[in-house]
Amino acid sequence: MTHRERVLTALKHQKPDRVPLDLGSQNSSTITAGAHQRLRAHLGIPPDPPPIVGSRWLSTVIPDETILRRFGVDFRPLFLGRPDARPERELPDGSLLSEWGVPFVRHGESHYFPGEGPLCHLDEPGIENLGAHCWPDPADPGRYRGLRERAEGLHENTDYAVVLNPGAGPVHVGQWLRGFGEWLTDLLVNPTFSEALADRITDIWVEIVHRALQEAGEYVDIVCWGDDLGTQRGPQISPELYRRMIKPRQKRMVEAIKRHGKLVLYHTCGSVADFLPDFIELGIDAVNPVQVSAAGMDTQRLKREFGRDITFWGAVDTQTVLPRGTPVDVRSEVRRRIDDLAPGGGYVLCAVHNIQPEVPPENIVAMYEAALEYGKG
Repeated sequence: MTHRERVLTALKHQKPDRVPLDLGSQNSSTITAGAHQRLRAHLGIPPDPPPIVGSRWLSTVIPDETILRRFGVDFRPLFLGRPDARPERELPDGSLLSEWGVPFVRHGESHYFPGEGPLCHLDEPGIENLGAHCWPDPADPGRYRGLRERAEGLHENTDYAVVLNPGAGPVHVGQWLRGFGEWLTDLLVNPTFSEALADRITDIWVEIVHRALQEAGEYVDIVCWGDDLGTQRGPQISPELYRRMIKPRQKRMVEAIKRHGKLVLYHTCGSVADFLPDFIELGIDAVNPVQVSAAGMDTQRLKREFGRDITFWGAVDTQTVLPRGTPVDVRSEVRRRIDDLAPGGGYVLCAVHNIQPEVPPENIVAMYEAALEYGKG
């Protein structure tokens, strides 16, 4: 099978020749700059040229092509360009200002974290506050400049599955703009404002996706977006509140992708098993990262109850096994997840979220070598 055939077969819940492998198809399945540097040194790959930055605030890079080929990675990412009018920029204090007007701040050598967004200090938020905010322009030509050419090059000159990444959705962006605590409070106390905020963000996202797929859709296989709904112990919000406040917006997002005939990959961290029936009802094709360390995310159970209807993408533990285990532990983890999730298709293997700097390069190699060996079963 070609890489693309392998991926599409697995996502159709049919058995491919081996389990598809991901590293870097999206901003939540890639590798941090520090881990990438150590991995290149371990593999004897020269440090120059320096890697392309994937996300500054996540400290990630687009993995070196030599690494991707060595590990048999089946995907390549397609990212939008920087908007001309309001590109992400660095402020004098070292923080990054996004086009949404949200500063991302860094403490020491940590990742960046969202600071106080422009809607954080509203005691009684109202629709008029949304009207006064300076929103991103979905038609900004910088987003789409060269997109078709890059997509065509990936699709026509390689056999990898192409994943379009249009950016985060109304949960993430709403929390950044309003503040995490305020956003949660608004769902119950200020529902009219909360829904209007989600609609504004969704409107922009849907228009960006429509324009991007009009431009390059014939060369795209999968569209991915992220909106975390889970925590380590359970959902951020109740399923009932999700269905009332979030699901209708996600329905519009899925429909915008399906209108162009593309598969949908949805990233949501944490304990999200309670939402899987809703994701399936929406038409989401695959869910990432399958955070196996979170409550209720047992992979045997997930496959048994939901594996006929949704593809699981990820599942190799980054909380304990990858950073603290031995290569033998990692190989055992890979075999376990393949045994649980791969039968009959419907599984893509990668780490649970981005590979962090403390992960030994030997463990990264062990993960992909074990997957290539054992994933053929």
